[in-house]
Amino acid sequence: MAKAARSIFVCQNCAAEAPRWTGKCAGCGEWNTMTEESDAAPPPAAGLTRLPAGKIVALESLRDETDADLKRLTTGIAELDRVTGGGIVPGSALLVGGEPGIGKSTLLLQVAAALAEAGRRTLYFTGEEATAQVRLRAQRLGVAERAVAIAAETSVSNILATAGEGPTPDLIIVDSVQTLWTEGLDAVPGTISQVRAATQSLVRFAKAKGAALILVGHVTKDGQIAGPKVVEHMVDTVLYFEGDRGHPYRILRATKNRFGATDEIGVFEMVASGLREVLNPSELFLGDRLASTTPGSAVFAGVEGTRPILVEIQALVVPATFGSPRRAVVGWDSNRLSMLLAVIDARCGISFGQHDVYLSVAGGLRITEPAVDLAAAAALLSSILDIALPKNDVYFGEISLSGALRQAGHVPPRLKEARKLGFKRAILPQAGDVGAPDRRMEMLRLAHVKGLVEALGLQEKRKGA
Repeated sequence: MAKAARSIFVCQNCAAEAPRWTGKCAGCGEWNTMTEESDAAPPPAAGLTRLPAGKIVALESLRDETDADLKRLTTGIAELDRVTGGGIVPGSALLVGGEPGIGKSTLLLQVAAALAEAGRRTLYFTGEEATAQVRLRAQRLGVAERAVAIAAETSVSNILATAGEGPTPDLIIVDSVQTLWTEGLDAVPGTISQVRAATQSLVRFAKAKGAALILVGHVTKDGQIAGPKVVEHMVDTVLYFEGDRGHPYRILRATKNRFGATDEIGVFEMVASGLREVLNPSELFLGDRLASTTPGSAVFAGVEGTRPILVEIQALVVPATFGSPRRAVVGWDSNRLSMLLAVIDARCGISFGQHDVYLSVAGGLRITEPAVDLAAAAALLSSILDIALPKNDVYFGEISLSGALRQAGHVPPRLKEARKLGFKRAILPQAGDVGAPDRRMEMLRLAHVKGLVEALGLQEKRKGA
């Protein structure tokens, strides 16, 4: 006789299970994340389990090239195609995450409209809005006349039945996966079991039919896609839509891509008519930079994925008002800033211990590349010494704990982008290949962070102050 289903409590943050409710999850330590769900599966039997006989599947050779020429769905949105590796692969599943109101639904509606205009069959299922709301957004974006099929539905069975009727759709968009529910699961939509089951059913349908699938996922307060990590493992591509509400710029970043490079970014600008592509992000992030630089400003020549991008690093160092100096960072790792301040203090003899330090990446971009160390150090030294840096200089290079500058990758693209925007000199590590020499670009190669102070004349100016 089969045992009746029992209730278990599942953490909505890490999927840890517990027989009874607890205020704090024993797995991840988060509070108030345990939700009651029904465990319909019977416990495993003791000893060996008899499995049903399976069927023999056809094996293929790795040398077969029948699917080598995989045709992608080009959306017509160059920034999205760049991030996905050249277009969306048929039969693949993409997960798009981002904060509420950042522009996820706007971007996906523009993608659906672009594919519909190209003659592709696109289905748009919304679980958070009515179809009338989607039409209003389409009118605002100017794509109301496109042949995009929309429906307000949250039942996974109904979505699969609708998508399976008629010709196979080229693209299926579900907004969002947290609103879906599956029959047979005694849990509310948005819980771990519902999100996992819904994603698995939709991905299986997409793989079997060869339809591209885009799922929208909510994010937690930490900026991660809500739900268990297994959901991210089930899809082929994970995209994060980032941005600061105080800026019109939006960054689409790939953190996982089975069909292209990771850490690739696409840059958009939010305007009245929707999201506009930014084909030259460097000019965008440097557009508000003053012609005559002020102390505390340095330009970093970075690389996001395969794209070189120039961005301004701003620093402000002022005497501390209270006993404990403050450290505030926007767009960079605060731990990295603390390490950099300690290195400058120990290796250059310039102390920030009695100063408040504020550092910001202009334009709302978030940088994770270690090569930004040299630009941040230049901005900090410029601010604390109240000396403006040359406006035609760019900086890049990683600083180690010993103060030595480590080589950075992709040096030729960085220099090419800097030359294109009119910069005359690059301050970079001594080690590393810089490619073919260019007389239009002067290069100052340093082996130690102390050389930055000496090369820019900051030490002499500091003594003369």
